[in-house]
Amino acid sequence: MHPLLQSLNTPEQRAELEAAFGLPPRAVVGRGVTRRAVLAGGAGTGLLIAVGGLLPSSAMAAAPGPEGAATGLLAPNQFVRVGTDNLVTIVCKHHEMGQGNATGLASMAADELDADWSLVRTEFAPADAKLYANLAFGMQGTGGSSAISNSYLQMRSAGATARAMLVAAAAEAWKVPASEIKASKSVLTHASGKRATYGEMAAAAAKQTPPANPVLKTPAQFTLMGKSDATPRVDSLEKCTGKATYTIDVKLPGLLTAVIAWPPSFGAKLVSFDAADAKKVKGVTDVVQVPEGVAVVATGTWAALQGRRALKVVWDEAESGKLDSDALLAQYKAQAATAGKPFARPAKDAPAAQPVAKTVEAVYEFPFLAHATMEPMNCVAWLHDGMLETWSGHQFPTFDHMFAAKAAGLPMEKVKLHTLVSGGSFGRRANAYSDFTVAAVNVAKAINGRAPVRLQYSREDDMAAGLYRPMYVHAVRAGLDAQGQIAGWQHTVVGQSIMAGTAMEMMVKDGIDPTSVEGVSPSIYALPMLSADLHTTTAAPKPLWWRSVGNTHTAYVMETMMDELARAAGRDPLAFRLALLGKSDRAAGVLKLAADKAGWGKPTRAGMAQGLAVHESFGSFVAQVADVSMKDGKVKVERVVCAVDCGIAVNPDVIKAQMEGCIGFALGALYYGEVEVKNGRAAQRNFDTYKSLRIHEMPKVEVYIVPSTVAPSGVGEPGVPPLAPAVANAVARLGGPMVRRLPFARAGLVEA
Repeated sequence: MHPLLQSLNTPEQRAELEAAFGLPPRAVVGRGVTRRAVLAGGAGTGLLIAVGGLLPSSAMAAAPGPEGAATGLLAPNQFVRVGTDNLVTIVCKHHEMGQGNATGLASMAADELDADWSLVRTEFAPADAKLYANLAFGMQGTGGSSAISNSYLQMRSAGATARAMLVAAAAEAWKVPASEIKASKSVLTHASGKRATYGEMAAAAAKQTPPANPVLKTPAQFTLMGKSDATPRVDSLEKCTGKATYTIDVKLPGLLTAVIAWPPSFGAKLVSFDAADAKKVKGVTDVVQVPEGVAVVATGTWAALQGRRALKVVWDEAESGKLDSDALLAQYKAQAATAGKPFARPAKDAPAAQPVAKTVEAVYEFPFLAHATMEPMNCVAWLHDGMLETWSGHQFPTFDHMFAAKAAGLPMEKVKLHTLVSGGSFGRRANAYSDFTVAAVNVAKAINGRAPVRLQYSREDDMAAGLYRPMYVHAVRAGLDAQGQIAGWQHTVVGQSIMAGTAMEMMVKDGIDPTSVEGVSPSIYALPMLSADLHTTTAAPKPLWWRSVGNTHTAYVMETMMDELARAAGRDPLAFRLALLGKSDRAAGVLKLAADKAGWGKPTRAGMAQGLAVHESFGSFVAQVADVSMKDGKVKVERVVCAVDCGIAVNPDVIKAQMEGCIGFALGALYYGEVEVKNGRAAQRNFDTYKSLRIHEMPKVEVYIVPSTVAPSGVGEPGVPPLAPAVANAVARLGGPMVRRLPFARAGLVEA
């Protein structure tokens, strides 16, 4: 489990979270989730199911159902609804950003329900932390690759309960034992020839007593889970035909569009503005000051942008203009040479230190990284009739709900969030500030709620906004004894805390933000001699998690150091790692599988070499072997062989797609990813300077999934960490440099 999730499972943190968000006590926690489902039957003709110990029966019976109910629906419920039209609606409490979890969540419930996949529909849950909390976080939100893992038994129990109630209703109606009734593809049958669809039996099923412990299938009985051809993605058709509704597609009567003139440098202060020319632009309706800057509101996006261009703003940049990332990096490197806050010390039972025969020292430098999602940030806010409604890709509804209400000056019960699909996030939409949601509300307030307003970021707005993967420096000094065994490992990490100063600061313990050091400690390797320190810094650009969070830099350090130590010991990198993975069978398993499928150890053609890496993150183990060639000093990654152990494969096709996406995402960052801060502002503001991977640069990818009966874990992020070190190790084996300051473009290994 991700350290972030583990840390939330303490009583003290739970109490703090409850106080902050008004959440109910939690009956089901993280991986301690049980199959017990707290269920309540609705009155009348509805099939209603509440699962997860989130509300008592009395509260659930009166709870409103999710919006957007299908025609012919009999009754609302928490996760599963069966309509008289035979459609099954699965309510997804986790946000869909392209990672495929809506399909995974639906397939888990539908499999236990024995529903016909062609009759399954999905919708997003409303903002309601009591009903739809992430069982790992204790609040409603999607992140940490937790959607499938924390919902696995919950969604299955929801489906199994619905199925049991349908079967019980049929048994009662047909006067036969429930054990003789077969459920398959939304149809109930009996050997006597009796038959009923789920829709026909839904009303009677609602009158049944929900089972306290619904019987779940064994993996051998799954008909949908683990079978990609049986569960094509639920969102593919709408996205391919353009019917999917994103924030930019929202249409409301009188809807206006706003853009903001943001501070040009991090921390710049507004002095004054002259709106005269902006107001002359056709379509501009308002120019108003908001806490974020100056908003230009218009009847359309083009008019708003033109109005902003005509706006005259004076900023105070006396201090903000001094920030420089190179100077910051030099400061970090100086700190890395000093002792910091300890987060790992040699184990008490560690073997006695042996004399060091060889030493490997390295300083690694990692830049700020932007999320650069395909869809820039946006949000629609509508203040009307004493309430607020918002439409956006609400990845953290609990935070967005709370901060939107605060910005509007309204109680939370007067705020309604509509969650839409997002064109990517990689962590950007899941921030503890709810920045784009709050900004939209502030604009709506500034025009006195006269009309609904869509706040739209441009690409440059989003890229220059901060909320970057923090800059980090690692300093490592590792030693080998005469037998080539690791005899010492001193490690210092320097960088910003993502949690500090936010509503999630409770997860910083003893001055250590776990997201700063994950991947170093704990580690998959047996390193009882590890001694590690952390310097937590401050900087004007706000830090934020970026796909795979701290593992983005720690895996690179750990895995390139493993190669350098293996080389110093005169040993094969694969064998060197396996000797340190004695207590991590799953890590060793994916490493062996990837190496075998890639042909590790076999001769390669001239000018090509292989590099490998293995890492655990979000409960999943991923190993990758990269085939890399060099021509005229330029790197080309030709093939990546990836092995993943993520527990039970709920949807193998989605898992493969996520591994492929992770590899492309990570390779683009390795090649080009860097936001430089010059004169207090981001130098890279669009894809001309913040390059992404081009299609011709994408290598061939082979993905192998380890068969497993272990509960599923994350796949949206764990494919990122091993890629960069695997490629870097291959470059070094080709005789190229061991790159310690990323990206590769800085070392001239790719065209900048």
